[in-house]
Parts: sequence; structure tokens; C-alpha cells
Amino acid sequence: MVAPKPHVNIIALVDVIGALSDRSLLNGNLSMIDDGTFESRAQGTPELCTIVTPGQVVQWTVLAVDLQTPVEIKNVFFLGPSGQPVGPAEGQGGESEKLDLDIWSGVVPSYMQPGVAYRYRLEFQMYEGPYSALHVDTPSLMRV
Repeated sequence: MVAPKPHVNIIALVDVIGALSDRSLLNGNLSMIDDGTFESRAQGTPELCTIVTPGQVVQWTVLAVDLQTPVEIKNVFFLGPSGQPVGPAEGQGGESEKLDLDIWSGVVPSYMQPGVAYRYRLEFQMYEGPYSALHVDTPSLMRV
């Protein structure tokens, strides 16, 4: 087994103008990639499944395709079986840190089951207004 890097960087590339024009859940306006040690699934799509190990730091960064348009990560939530955002199990880790407007990070908890995809909601804030906060529920983390 290959020794994992201490950090996995996940980059979300957002076409802000396209997303705001479509008023969509980022359909066709989001691409996600990572630089993990292991072969992640669905690189370049909103369905990215990043392969991780317990204790590894995952860092999410968002970049706008058009550098003139602002976008930031508003929040990252893990999803329960019903698809609703949930917090970590009581007494277990799962803390995350907002480093600045574009980068969030968290530590992979040891209670993740190997081979299970843990979906998360990635929320983005683009400008202001009724359609400026959009999210995607399709990416996931999976313990090797």
C-alpha cells in the first residue's frame, strides 16, 4: 500500500456566470478534481469521489472559471441516508476550519467505514441575491 500524503486538496472550478444564468444546482457549471495519493473516481465531474485515509487533512478550494467573478465556499456538510445534512456522531471528531473565503479544511475521522462513499453538500456563495447561494450534493469521500 502506498503511503498517503498528509493532505488531499479538492479543487472546485465554478462557472459563476453560467450557474447564475441557469439558476441551477450547478448542472454543467462545476468541475471537481483532487490530488490524492489514491485513484479517486469521477475526476473532473461534480460526482468526484475522493479516496482518503483516517487522520488525513482534506482541504476544499473554490476557483471561478472567470477570475473577475467572486465565488466562495459557504459551507460543507456531510449527508445522512435521507440526503439531509448531518453533523458528526456525538463524541467523535469532524471539526472543520474555515481558513478564508475560498478554502475549508477538515480531518478524515477514524469512524468512516472502508469502501463506503460519504456524500457531502458543498455550498457556494456567488454575489448577492435570491439565486446567489447554490449547492451540490453529489461529491463524496471514501476511506481506502
